[in-house]
Amino acid sequence: MQRTIIDNLKSERVRRVADLSNRRSRARTGQYVIEGPQSVREAVRCVPQVVRDVYVAVDDSDGAGHTDMALLARHGYARMPDESCEGIPVSALLAPIVAEALSHGVYVHLCSAGVVERMSRDAQGIVAVGDMQATRDAMTGTAPETPGVGGSGGHPSLVAAFWQVRDPGNAGTVIRAADAAGCAAVVFVDECVDMFNPKVIRATAGSLFHLPVLTMTTGEFFTWCSERGLAVTAADVYGTPGNRPVPLPELLGGDGGRDTDRAVLFGNEARGLPDDVLERSDTVVSIPIYGRAESLNLGTSAAVMLMSMAMSSRFGRM
Repeated sequence: MQRTIIDNLKSERVRRVADLSNRRSRARTGQYVIEGPQSVREAVRCVPQVVRDVYVAVDDSDGAGHTDMALLARHGYARMPDESCEGIPVSALLAPIVAEALSHGVYVHLCSAGVVERMSRDAQGIVAVGDMQATRDAMTGTAPETPGVGGSGGHPSLVAAFWQVRDPGNAGTVIRAADAAGCAAVVFVDECVDMFNPKVIRATAGSLFHLPVLTMTTGEFFTWCSERGLAVTAADVYGTPGNRPVPLPELLGGDGGRDTDRAVLFGNEARGLPDDVLERSDTVVSIPIYGRAESLNLGTSAAVMLMSMAMSSRFGRM
């Protein structure tokens, strides 16, 4: 750990980190930025091997060094990590993240608040730099190879897939929903938003580092599912003449509907799924709307459908 405080807003290092918000810079350097306490904490905690550097703002207030255990508990810490942060002038919220990073051998840089703000306006005092290839390798290494992998307690495996999702906020939200539903993996199919986009990572609230997020073409996706015994269920309101949608309650209430290893495929935010993809799917399922809303957006649809399937497999008929 470097105890010298980085305080030059115009330094080359600060500029390089700030530039990682740009896709071309990420492609050129093979690195990406992780912003904010929650995302940095989960990266350091779950996949420390992908984190290259952590940059943390020094706390020059009178309360520096005071440990508020209630605050730490709200952010996922029952106690301070074993690695002490004594003498490191950072806030009570950031101190255990720094300690955990140091315990994993991650290099930590102390910075002025202005420098961290220059690196990212969404930093909230801390940013990290991750390695893209190391992250892909970590995700591939934990991807499900057989049915049931990723499912816990004998529950069927559930994979969430998204075809040509383009909005970074939506992409992050659906990764978070898939994580909450206990999905074994998330698959981005065809031309989707860059999962290393800072907006995607922020919207996942750390879930990007909890489960594999894979990318593949449509053909590769159907082959991947077939090889793993995953039934492809397309989420669509209308379906096709040859593959009409089944209402979600009916699917979950039917024989075997709750016990199937399944990949749920959601479509593009504006266009949904094309007919050829719907025809290749094993089933099409729709979410019934009981009020007057015309439709649900992608994030809400994914959360409702994935959580319904997850709860149904655990507690029986909904």
